Amino acid sequence: MKTFYFMAGLPRSGSTLLSSILNQNPRFYSGPSSPVLGAMYALEENFTSNELYTGYPKPDQVIELIGSVPHHFYSDVEEPIVFDKNRAWTARVPYIEQYIKQQAKILVPVRRVDEILTSVLSMIHRNPFQEGQDRINFVDEYLVKTNQPINDYNRCTHLLNPDGIVYESLNAVKLGLEQNMRDKMHFIDYNDMVSNPEQVMEDIYDFLGEEHYEHTFDGLSNIHRENDLNTYGLGDMHEVHSKLEKTSSSPESVLPKEIFDLYKQNKQSLEFWTSK
Repeated sequence: MKTFYFMAGLPRSGSTLLSSILNQNPRFYSGPSSPVLGAMYALEENFTSNELYTGYPKPDQVIELIGSVPHHFYSDVEEPIVFDKNRAWTARVPYIEQYIKQQAKILVPVRRVDEILTSVLSMIHRNPFQEGQDRINFVDEYLVKTNQPINDYNRCTHLLNPDGIVYESLNAVKLGLEQNMRDKMHFIDYNDMVSNPEQVMEDIYDFLGEEHYEHTFDGLSNIHRENDLNTYGLGDMHEVHSKLEKTSSSPESVLPKEIFDLYKQNKQSLEFWTSK
C-alpha cells in the first residue's frame, strides 16, 4: 500500500523545482500535475447524480472505488511514497481523508503574486508563436477566444480573474484555509526555497514525518517532463535549471504599471497565507 502526499499551491512558485529535488530520494515519486483528483470528483458526481444508484445505493463500495483511483493511477510506480500534484487539493481535503483514508499532508508552494505574473509574462515573451506550432500559449488562446486584444495588461487581467490560473489557485488555497485546514498544509515560499533550500527541505521532512534525506541542489533536472508545447503552447513551462538560483526579472521591469500598482494596493489580500 502506497503512502500518498499531495502538492498544490500557486503557479510559477517552484512546484516542479520541488518535485525535482524530492525525486532524489529513492523512496519518493513526484510527477507532473495529475488527473487523479478530477477522476475522483467525476466518479463521485456520477454516483450521486445517477438515478440507478439512488435507487440502490452502495456507499461503502463507492467510497472504496473512488479511493482506489490514485492506487490504480500510480500502479506503475515502484516508489512507496507518491506526491500527487493538483492545485485544487487544498480545497478538497475530504477527498483525501474520506476516500483515500490517509492523513492529508499537502505541500503548498507560494510566491509573491507580482513575481508570479512576471514569470508568466517572461515565459510568454521568450516563447513567441511560430508557424507550424499546434497552438498558441494558453493565455493568449483565451484572449483570442474571448475577442480581447493580446497585450500584457489583458494577459495579467485574465490570470487574476476567476477563469485564470492565478485566481483559481489562490482561491483553492483560500478555501482550504477557510475550512480550517491550515494544519494539513505546509507553505513553501519560492524565494526561501531558492535562498535556503537545506532548511526548506528539513522543514518539509518534519511536516511529513519522514526520515530526513540529504539532498543536493546542483545538477537538477525534471525527470518526469510533460509535453509543455502541446499542452500549454509554451515549450519551457516546466523546465528546471540545473543550478538552484533566482533568474527572473524584477516585476517593475516587466509588468504594466497599472498591474504593478494594482498589486501593491492589494498585496495583503492577495497574499493572505502570510497572516496567521
